[in-house]
Amino acid sequence: MALFLSEDDVKKLLTVDMALEAVESAHRDLALGAAVDTPRARSRLPQTALHILQGALPAQGVIGYKAYTSNKSGNRFLVHLFDAASGRLKAVIEADYLGMIRTGAASGLAARCLARPDARVAGVFGAGWQAEGHVRAICAALPLTRVKVFSRRAECLQSFCRRLSEITGVAVVPAEDPEATVRGSDIVGTVTTAAHPLFDAAWLEPGTHVNAAGSNSLIRQELSESAVKRCQLVAVDSVPTALAEAGDLLPLLEKGRLHSRQLVELGEVIVGRHAGRTTAEQITLFESQGMAIQDLAVALRVLAAAEPLGLGRELPM
Repeated sequence: MALFLSEDDVKKLLTVDMALEAVESAHRDLALGAAVDTPRARSRLPQTALHILQGALPAQGVIGYKAYTSNKSGNRFLVHLFDAASGRLKAVIEADYLGMIRTGAASGLAARCLARPDARVAGVFGAGWQAEGHVRAICAALPLTRVKVFSRRAECLQSFCRRLSEITGVAVVPAEDPEATVRGSDIVGTVTTAAHPLFDAAWLEPGTHVNAAGSNSLIRQELSESAVKRCQLVAVDSVPTALAEAGDLLPLLEKGRLHSRQLVELGEVIVGRHAGRTTAEQITLFESQGMAIQDLAVALRVLAAAEPLGLGRELPM
């Protein structure tokens, strides 16, 4: 029987370390030709949009998709897992929390692969739902001592920092302004819905690693063209997805100032096919768009953790 896992079930089971391992496995499988990932498709109505990401991890025995709707009333996420060999439904999993942790894990993995080994201070733009996963993941991936957070929503920034300090055991503190967020930071993360660049490219110091996680359409842009041009390495989830959605990169690609052959898939770094960072002075960038196989890998591990504990409800299918 297929299993249904609720948001509460997922919160009881999913850890950041579990998500980091899962996302790494998905990128490794993709680089080794053992995964299939289809870029996001969208159907739009005036009030509601449906978004679908689909893929397969045959080496891990799963094929499936994540579907979610976005509406002024909120977003609703579901992951559907099927057995890769038989096609039988394995699970339907509510995936708001799962997606937040998975998105953060991709940035945490990129930081582990591309940031300097001595990175200790991070600056993060955003104090919303997705920013939580980002901060938790980079703190789990690297021995950070301080995370500076800037948000235009000052009313929620203090409580966000207090809560994330307690969760991570790292000093998460409010930043005074965008410049203070970037200067002195070994890692800079952007997790917003901004339509315009968040900071001046000149503020990036040699050796910085940038995680850009919010710009997933042409109308969104967290990084200026000048900031992207300062990055000697531009890594992405997957090249086809980046070419379709990476709002930070699309203007440069369209003008011929950046070429698709310059984009490096994160999995290529993980398997050692691409060197990644080669000097301590390089500025590196990871553009995170999200992939179905990341969701499937995390969902598969959540399901495996749920079964021996008897969590979830059986579906009559």
